[in-house]
Amino acid sequence: MRREHAQVEQVFADLEASALAHLPSGKFTANAAWLTLAATAYNLARVAGHLASTFHARARSGTIRRHLIHIPARIATGARRFTLHLPQRWPWADDFAALWTATGHRMRT
Repeated sequence: MRREHAQVEQVFADLEASALAHLPSGKFTANAAWLTLAATAYNLARVAGHLASTFHARARSGTIRRHLIHIPARIATGARRFTLHLPQRWPWADDFAALWTATGHRMRT
């Protein structure tokens, strides 16, 4: 018999460590909307992790947020387009580039 937790246990732990730590209201409808948005954000982060790398495919959602969503970039505008200037030695640049190109964009260097 296997003694591993079910995969859904990890999902609940991830959600409880983030958006479900504190429900914002005492009203059911507000909390239901919050839960829906929290589940949507969790699923989007998981998809981003799978698109980025095998490491991020198995990472918790907090790691995905720190490595791929809260990125240390400078945003510049010009010629009606945005440009992200990533740090030269940022350790997650290749994973972010894989995510960026997997969503149909191209990286300009």
